[in-house]
Amino acid sequence: MNQQVKDLIQKLGEAIHESVSDSDQISEVVKEIREQGFDVMLMLEATIGLNEMEAEADEDADTATAEGEVPAEGPFTRNDLTFLKSLRITTEEGTSSAGDAPAGEL
Repeated sequence: MNQQVKDLIQKLGEAIHESVSDSDQISEVVKEIREQGFDVMLMLEATIGLNEMEAEADEDADTATAEGEVPAEGPFTRNDLTFLKSLRITTEEGTSSAGDAPAGEL
């Protein structure tokens, strides 16, 4: 990944942080929680995934087959399956062997 893309991802993270920090709705809810006698610490995690647009269509089937995965067919895209896999959630579409956990099991 080149430096320009890394810089843009950094800017995206900063923009997300600023939009949460500047949110009147979030500020109001935090104020109400504090009025109830609680201190608030808000921690958010953002996962940013990038796929090259030109190569994605050609590599979808090749990459999935090379990694021993079933190519995405049905209700889930390849990106959906990758995201679910990162959460350790398997689906029938993403199951690569009979030894995997049943669909939806953590």
